[in-house]
Amino acid sequence: MTTAKPLRADARRNREALLAKAREVFAAGGFDLRFDDFARLAGVGTGTLYRHFPTREALAEAVYREELAAICARARDLQATLPAQQALATFLRGLVSHLHAHRGLARTLATLMATRSGALAEGGQALGQAVTDLLAAAVQDGTIRDDIGVGAVMMALQGICTAYDHPGCQTDADGVITLVLDGLRRTAP
Repeated sequence: MTTAKPLRADARRNREALLAKAREVFAAGGFDLRFDDFARLAGVGTGTLYRHFPTREALAEAVYREELAAICARARDLQATLPAQQALATFLRGLVSHLHAHRGLARTLATLMATRSGALAEGGQALGQAVTDLLAAAVQDGTIRDDIGVGAVMMALQGICTAYDHPGCQTDADGVITLVLDGLRRTAP
């Protein structure tokens, strides 16, 4: 197995500048921006852009991977610091807020889905594992039911993701999360 050679400091800075600018542009809904313009906006040359990201989709995948890594890290942090049921609720509600705040990125992700990106499959697995871990902790401490699996929760999240541009989407998404959390809650016998 070969490992990627670490980037030189200047190459790492250029890559980070491109990712930061892409995140900003995608969040503002600018996925249709001419690809070469990302280089200009990030203050790097077009050769640098193509060396790091040969296509718009490669750039969008890199942004997606970073966003998802941060989301999964948030799940681990919540699980380590809050009671299990509260960690799950905080994570799901925070995910809805994140999706609402980054609606332009949702459009970018929809474009990636159309290309059947491997990054999306990997990301879905990572997010699924984060939710699985949160659910398992809440089942273990007896605060949620053990007869509803991660698939149901992920299906609800997928539905929320596909409705990102629906009027009133954040309010409706919060309602879906409330339904999920109420449905998971263990009731007294």
